Parts: sequence; structure tokens; C-alpha cells
Amino acid sequence: MRKAGVLMPVSALPSRIGAGELGESAFQFIELLKENHVKIWQILPLNPVGYGNSPYQPYSSCAGDELYISLDALAEEGLLKEHPKEFQERATRVDYEAVRQYREPFLRTAFDVFTEKKGQEETAYKEFASQEWVYEYGVFRALKKANNGECWNDWPEEYRTWPENRQKLPAEVETEAQYQMFLQYIFYTQWMKVKKAANDAGIQIMGDVPFYVGQDSVDVWGGKDNFLLDTDGRPIFIAGVPPDYFSATGQRWGNPIYDWEHMKEQDYRFWVDRIGYSNKLFDIIRIDHFRAFDTYWKIPADCPTAIDGEWIEAPGYEVIDTLQKEIPGLDLVAEDLGLLRPEVLMLKDHYHLKGMKILIFSIETGGKYARDTFHDVENMIFYTGTHDNDTIMQWYGNMSAAARRKIRRMLKKAGASQGSVKDRFLQYTMQNQAEYAIIPLADILGLGKEGHINTPGTIGSPNWEWHLPDFIQAKKELQKFGRLIVDTKR
Repeated sequence: MRKAGVLMPVSALPSRIGAGELGESAFQFIELLKENHVKIWQILPLNPVGYGNSPYQPYSSCAGDELYISLDALAEEGLLKEHPKEFQERATRVDYEAVRQYREPFLRTAFDVFTEKKGQEETAYKEFASQEWVYEYGVFRALKKANNGECWNDWPEEYRTWPENRQKLPAEVETEAQYQMFLQYIFYTQWMKVKKAANDAGIQIMGDVPFYVGQDSVDVWGGKDNFLLDTDGRPIFIAGVPPDYFSATGQRWGNPIYDWEHMKEQDYRFWVDRIGYSNKLFDIIRIDHFRAFDTYWKIPADCPTAIDGEWIEAPGYEVIDTLQKEIPGLDLVAEDLGLLRPEVLMLKDHYHLKGMKILIFSIETGGKYARDTFHDVENMIFYTGTHDNDTIMQWYGNMSAAARRKIRRMLKKAGASQGSVKDRFLQYTMQNQAEYAIIPLADILGLGKEGHINTPGTIGSPNWEWHLPDFIQAKKELQKFGRLIVDTKR
């Protein structure tokens, strides 16, 4: 069944408090999608962001970022006496540090109230907190706070090795761990309400799971044997990709490399637990950097760039066989972009997984005429762009005048000739035979550089900061998009 989707990070939703939340605006967005026949809402990872505010360097594979907890919902539940006042309400960029500082006192007040009245939700809370990852994550965040935010490698030995020894914690650390567990319970309950609203509206949530985990994460701290680390817990090898379209020196991500031999001995329990929990949160799971299930770029940790490395084969078939056996109803899609060896596509096709094609990567303008190098494939997701690309209008605006003319002719020849250039790009994408066509909201809005989310190979501001101040323009453009969905029979 052909479907249309919208890519929109939760962090970018309009909010009274400077960053997207799991509150009123999330439900408004779902209603807008429903009214305009959108069947998939694709998001970015919801995990607690780490270095550079990147959702692909999170503190945990299971936890959610407390940034997204709706303070208004806490007030409605009686955990706050009143609704917080507006803070950076119409911001066009997320100031992560400022928003966190503003929110923190409210979250701690809610924790105090919850602790006093916890008996009312004792059963639900106990059930949530009994999951193995919850307390370990709480302790990790508590110890991180006690050690001034330093990476766990730099903590005192008794804390570095706590997952192995589980010694009694100081009272203030234990209290902080309980606070972090409370935040996770609230995040989970709020997110599941959002997901239910989406599903009730006939909308699937496509979540995003990075292939790797961050070094400064509970995943590595609590599961050191799953990674190639030295005796101090530091990576011997790190992940990335060799020189490519984005960077002449490659991308040196810094994530630790998996110890696949150990994982095999454990029947890939790490992956089953990780993907299994994500399967509760999302209807469809996009695996970022899927190619690493086939081969991964292994960089010595002491190399300053990603140039020096080697491709190593991974046990992709064994892992995915195990996931499909252990997790009923699992629906995976593969981020299979970039230079790939044929075996990657063979792996994807073996499991009938949908891959991805990006419009701005498939159009060539070097010849007499512009041409689209992507041939229609049904079992595919076709995008104008992703969070890692220029917006479609930013890309188009950077082309030469001659190239733009060629592109317009190409669109017209393909029958995409109505409305603005932006509208024609959307029409062209939507009329493709790919089963899913997913458009970033920034492209639906026709934004340029201001809608760019992330530049691969770079760290920090302005990456991940794009924020929608309100839904005024989005309502108008989504109505047009909805008519296009009907016209293209999606």
C-alpha cells in the first residue's frame, strides 16, 4: 500500500518552552497529519542527547530525553501546582542548555510531589521501574551528575565498575537515581499517549535507532564486554566512514566498535533487548547506518581522522535472524545510503526490507539534460532529503542557473508542472512508485538554509537546533500536501 509520511523531529515541534514536547503541540501535529491523509510520522531518536546535542550520541538506547516531557501535562496531572510561564515560546532555534535549566526546577518539584503520592500509581510505576535498564540508567545519570558530567571513564574506580560490583550508593546518589527513574516513567507514559493518539488516527510512528551507541552511555558502561575496549574502558577502535560525499577525511564518529564474537556467545541479547524495547515505542524502526550489519569501518582510536581504517564483515544475517525470531511483529527499514558494496543490498533484500533513496542525490545535471538516476522500485522509501541533507530549496538555490533550468525541464517532462518549484519537487516525489514517500516538514514548508537540521562531520551549533515557532504556515502547506496525497493516490 502506497503511503505518504512526514519527517519531523519532536524537538522541532512548537512549544511554550523553547523545545518540542510530548504535550499539546504533539497532539495538534498528529491531528494535522490525520486531516491531510498522512500515514507515517517519522521522527529522530528520542534518547537523551549527549555530546553536541546529537541524538545519535545518546546516553542510553532505551531512555528518553527529559527535554521532551510536557510540563503542562505534569500540571494537569497535579504534579505541579500551576502551569509554567512561557519561555522562548516562539524560538526558531532550540537553546538546549537554557531550556534544560529552565525546566529542571519544575521536574524536581514534580518528583517531590510524585514521591509523596506515589501510592496512587504504585503498580504502574513498579512495573516500569522493574525493567533491568531503568535502575541502571538512573544510577548512571546520578553518578554522572556526582562527577560533574564527566565521561564515565574518568570516574573513580568504584563508580566505573559499579555495574559489575553493584555496591551500595551514597544516599544523595541513590535519591538522584530515583529522580532519573521518575523522569523515565513520565517520559514513557507521555510518549505512549502520543503514540496511541497517532495510531488511533491511522498514523504509524517511524522511530530511528542508530546502529552504534555513544561511548559515554549506560550501554557501554553497563555492558563493557559487548565492545572492544581497553582495561580502562576506552575504545581501542572507533566507528565512522571513510572519505565520502560529506567529508574528504571521512567521518570519525568516535562510537566504540562492537565485540561481535562476545555478542554471538550471548545470542545477540544486546541487540534483542535494544531493538525489542524500541519495538514497544515505535511501529516502524529505521536502522541508521544499516550497512554496518554487512561491513563496518574500523578506525584505530588514536587516528585523528577516519582516513585510516578497514572494512570488517559483520554477522548481519545472524543478528537479523535472531531479531525476527525473538521480536514478534518487527518492522525494520534500512538506511542504505552512500557507497555500498552489493552484499549490503543483498542483505536488505533477503529480508525484504525497504531501503532509502534521496531525490537530491539522484538528480544529475552534468549532461545536456537533467536526469533522475533512481529507477522506480516499489519496496523503497523515497525522500526529497533527510535530516543530514540540505533542504530541497537550499539545494536547488545552490545550483547554477543552467542546472536549475535543466531541473525544471526534467520536472515538467515528468508531469510535475503545477505550482512553485517546491510544489513540483513534492509532486515529483509523491508520484514515484516507491511504496513510501516521506517528506521532511522543512521541505513541505519550502524552507531554505533555516530549515537545515544537521551537517554530517560537524559538531555543535547550529546542528539539531531547528525549531518551528508555530503551526500557522504548516497548516496551510500541509493542506496543499494533503491534496497532493489524494491526487497521487497515496
